[in-house]
Amino acid sequence: MGGIINPNETLTRCSISRSCSGLFSMDQYCLQADSSWNAYWLLLQVLSLIPLWHYLLLAAFILFSILYNFLELYFLQDLFSGFSGSPVLLSYNTSSSILNAVVSKCKILHGRYFATPWLCSPHLQTLFLNYFGRPPPLKYTKQLFSTADGETIALDWLSTSHVSGDVASEDESVPIVVVIPGLTSDSSSQYIKHLAYHTAKRGWKVVICNHRGFGGVSITSGFSYNAGWTEDIRAVVNYLHKEKSMAPLFVVGTSIGANILVKYLGEDGENIPVAGAVAVCSPWDLLIGDRYIRRRRVQKIYDKAIAFGLQDYAKLHQSHFSRNANWEGIEKSFTVRDFDDHATRVVAKYESVDTFYRRCSSSTYVQSVSVPLLCISALDDPICTTEAIPWDECKANKNIVLATVKHGGHLAFFEGITASHLWWVRAVNEFLGVLHSSNYMHVQEKVKTDF
Repeated sequence: MGGIINPNETLTRCSISRSCSGLFSMDQYCLQADSSWNAYWLLLQVLSLIPLWHYLLLAAFILFSILYNFLELYFLQDLFSGFSGSPVLLSYNTSSSILNAVVSKCKILHGRYFATPWLCSPHLQTLFLNYFGRPPPLKYTKQLFSTADGETIALDWLSTSHVSGDVASEDESVPIVVVIPGLTSDSSSQYIKHLAYHTAKRGWKVVICNHRGFGGVSITSGFSYNAGWTEDIRAVVNYLHKEKSMAPLFVVGTSIGANILVKYLGEDGENIPVAGAVAVCSPWDLLIGDRYIRRRRVQKIYDKAIAFGLQDYAKLHQSHFSRNANWEGIEKSFTVRDFDDHATRVVAKYESVDTFYRRCSSSTYVQSVSVPLLCISALDDPICTTEAIPWDECKANKNIVLATVKHGGHLAFFEGITASHLWWVRAVNEFLGVLHSSNYMHVQEKVKTDF
């Protein structure tokens, strides 16, 4: 039966064949694993021959790259450009008489901004201003001003005699610069002191119009200030115009104070006793600013820091906010929007936070500004984004000149090796000085009275 194939024998042979092939596959796998392990082991041996300091250098380079991008440093760019600085970009209406008669004579606005080399970041600039700042020493004279609704406003005065030590004769025609501080800022803030000192040093008078509850006074009414509250600056300016009618009045607003200033100028139009004004680092559109400050991780840090500052302000006036706002919500606020939802909009009686932001944004009032106005902003401002700047509206208004600089941070603009001066302070004083010596100061028309 040699020609007949046994099925059982065939199955056995197949099983043995499969087992053998399985053994061969296993052997091949083991050989591949051994070769891979040998390759890894050889790689580790090669890497172990590299000195440790090479790895430390690589780690330092990676860390530096991360920090360089996170802090938005521009030292290398400045180094490669020979620290040539950045030009001041001016946006204006081509038929603007303010540009031709005033701004054209301002050398600072037609020059370049040279940032302090070791503060080559918008965040370093902003943080250095808030925690160090290097303001010149000064001492204010405080005046308490009462508003129609029973609020007490602290007006802090500084004149030439305060900074020079000389007792000067009282000149009623000396210009007065009214300053509106930023959010949670007052006359003691570093940048406010820089502005007040250098303005007074040039022979002018300065008065800081502190927000409600700032400047060492309590909130004495049922209403606290907000980003769109213009009643206090209007009352103070009208008071100064009446009491010191011979003195030209100029107004400088910073950050939220700039938003209040532009809104005030737009609301009152021609009927305003302000000769000229400057808005520095304005947020312009509060709704866009709210979106921006909650967008990226680094901006969220600023958001929390400002929120904590607002909480500190609320704690100073706890009795007021406990009566008129949601105190439990204020204590749990971790963002500016949270605080505005539980405190600001409630006190001001706005339906929602977005409604408050829309109605209090100064960008919608730009077209109505009738006073010579210089607006200064840094394109790398980490708090007030350039997305909110009303470029077209500013260009459409013949009374407005917008000056933007590539670097500077928020209200910082430090210059010089020692970072002892703020570029924007020099620009503000030069602009107001040229405007004062020109024929283009705004003059409020006298209201005719029929008898």
